[in-house]
Amino acid sequence: MHRLTSLFCAAFLALAAPLAAQANYDTVQVKVVRVAEGIYMLTGAGGNIGLATGADATFIIDDQFAPLTTKIRAAIGTITKDPVKFLINTHFHGDHVGGNENFGNAGSIIFAHDNVRRRMSGEQFEAAARQPGPTAPKAALPVVTFSDTLTMHLNGETAVIYHVNAAHTDGDALIHFTKANVVHAGDVFVRYGFPYIDVPSGGTFNGIIAANEKLLASTDANTKFIPGHGDVASRKDLEDFIAMLKTVRQKVTAAMAGGKTLEQVLAAKPLADLDKLGQGFVKTDTFVELIYRELSKKKP
Repeated sequence: MHRLTSLFCAAFLALAAPLAAQANYDTVQVKVVRVAEGIYMLTGAGGNIGLATGADATFIIDDQFAPLTTKIRAAIGTITKDPVKFLINTHFHGDHVGGNENFGNAGSIIFAHDNVRRRMSGEQFEAAARQPGPTAPKAALPVVTFSDTLTMHLNGETAVIYHVNAAHTDGDALIHFTKANVVHAGDVFVRYGFPYIDVPSGGTFNGIIAANEKLLASTDANTKFIPGHGDVASRKDLEDFIAMLKTVRQKVTAAMAGGKTLEQVLAAKPLADLDKLGQGFVKTDTFVELIYRELSKKKP
């Protein structure tokens, strides 16, 4: 097995471990954070959920894990008694779409990028197993898909949903509430350290930088950001994230000078001063290797 594949496998297993230990999710608390008028963030286990409410409809962005659906509905119920009419997926990973089947069976209409439905329909790639993943139940699949942009006009708000290519995955969607000036960024922008880039599912390091630069250019100093994981963020937080990614690219590029091998680059510890960012889900050496292979055009 290729070394990078082994590291991806370890990352997937690291993600799965806390889920197995939390079989009934009894200890998870789903909390509601008000972000702007009619816009909220729900935290629990897995990716942050966006919630938009108003006179026309209630809709959510992502839905964490299936066992948490009852708690998620209860949390939504503290804000509105209306059912969830629409559900938008930012990408296809299980900690963001695990509740799709429950909400779909309850009548929610699911939206996502074309590639999200394609991967959930059985063409998704499981990095740990090196083979296609299981097909999602019909009720879990997005029924409305888009290739580039989609706009929703609800609750006196305009929600612009747009695709950023080859970033965290190949199906990432960002959702910009233009009136409230809030963006749900999915896992394109996270606050747990180095971002996880799902290379087997079309993600790229340069793509995630480009996606965040596009996000920065399309917003302003007052925009609030709901990241895929972590606390609500400001423009300064996004700028710092982009600066960190560019610094990482510069450091790894410099370490590669003269045709250095992967082993030599890893031994040089080019991200030693940023290692605190590699203590979470994505380890420093894993991140360096991913970038090395992309910049040197060597595929796993």
